[in-house]
Amino acid sequence: MTETDTMLNAIAPLDGRYRRDVAALAAYFSEAALFRYRVRVEVEYLIFLSRTPSLTFVPPLTTSQQAMLRALYRQFSLEDAQAVAAWDRRVNHDVKAVEYWLRERLVGLNLEDWAEAVHFALTSEDVNNLAYALLVREARDLVLLPTLNELHGVLRELAFDEAETLMLSRTHGQSATPTTFGKEMAVFASRLRRATADLSAVQLTGKLNGATGTFAAHAAAMPNVDWLTFSRAFIRTLDLEPLLVTTQIEPHDTLATLCDTLKRLNTLLLDLCQDYWRYISDGYLIQAAQAGEVGSSTMPHKVNPIDFENGEGNLGLANALLEFFSRKLPVSRLQRDLSDSTVLRNLGVAFGYSLLAYRRIQRGLGKVAVNREYLLEVVRAHPEVLAEAVQTILRRAGYPQPYEALKELTRGRVLTPADLATFIANLDVDATVKNELSTLTPEGYVGLAAKLARLREG
Repeated sequence: MTETDTMLNAIAPLDGRYRRDVAALAAYFSEAALFRYRVRVEVEYLIFLSRTPSLTFVPPLTTSQQAMLRALYRQFSLEDAQAVAAWDRRVNHDVKAVEYWLRERLVGLNLEDWAEAVHFALTSEDVNNLAYALLVREARDLVLLPTLNELHGVLRELAFDEAETLMLSRTHGQSATPTTFGKEMAVFASRLRRATADLSAVQLTGKLNGATGTFAAHAAAMPNVDWLTFSRAFIRTLDLEPLLVTTQIEPHDTLATLCDTLKRLNTLLLDLCQDYWRYISDGYLIQAAQAGEVGSSTMPHKVNPIDFENGEGNLGLANALLEFFSRKLPVSRLQRDLSDSTVLRNLGVAFGYSLLAYRRIQRGLGKVAVNREYLLEVVRAHPEVLAEAVQTILRRAGYPQPYEALKELTRGRVLTPADLATFIANLDVDATVKNELSTLTPEGYVGLAAKLARLREG
């Protein structure tokens, strides 16, 4: 079966239609990847056991022997995954399958003397929680964060390039104080920078303490070992934050935090998708027509904002899963139930829909151009936005009830420049104030928008 055939027969679109967009995540969330990360934990645990002098039944491993062991996960192949899967079918236990496969490999490496130290005193969750923490962290750091940083760079470039490009604001969908397109992009860039930093800062935890979190098997077999210190030290070698007091399972609290943080980041990008859809609908942005692309099956003129619509939909899917994960995973009956197992296997789906959305948004940003001339026309066509400026200046000048006067002039009607000029001419204020008011223009009423667009904060 060819790759195209496989994609066409996939049940889920991430492994079908969108496979090429999210293929980078297969190295972290596929079944083969999960096997590889479990092998990694088992191998590093065995090496750590061999380095602990008080564990006399585990002989020290030479540097070359350690390298051979690490090669088992660093060079883990599809054939290796298939061999582990064969063990899984035989014993119907995916973690035990990894242990049996690893024991076989030790024999092949002339390391059978260490076979009984493999998975020593561990429960499956000791291996699983560390494997999931590693794969989630590395998928975040090596796939999501670089993609988000690229997207942030595009938004920052737009903020600088369009810092002085006038744009009519809309509050409650109505005309409001003008801004610049660059300033609006700086808002999204600033939000994305903060959200990305929050996502990067989430420190995942791990546990290694046995079947009910009591170190019972460890202490029974080797009572003279300081297992608390051992557990802390081993988990820190994986660059995870150790948890000593748990039930059988790592409680998933920090994983829930990561899901919530990613959901908030996705929400701000969903906001961007909806704003871009509106900008395109209002003619503020022009979409580049792609050769051969069809926008409608019946209306030949259509160039649809499909990338932003696709991004919005995929972000919604990702957030639905992320919200479920953060609500479900920290809850487990008594010392544990197994309902988290099947849920954890879907972490990659949420990451996949997130990554797909980021790529679609970035592609959409590359296909639009700012319609500067039209934006200027729109601003000039709304002199009523100067009502705020006029009443504020009149307040400074001591004019009585200026807000009410401007409200009566402007609210619920179409205001023309001539209407505003007549109003100013009839004001009982100093000539200098009238002159100041007369020089106001919608296109000049943008405050510090350009300066804000260029702030390094974003």
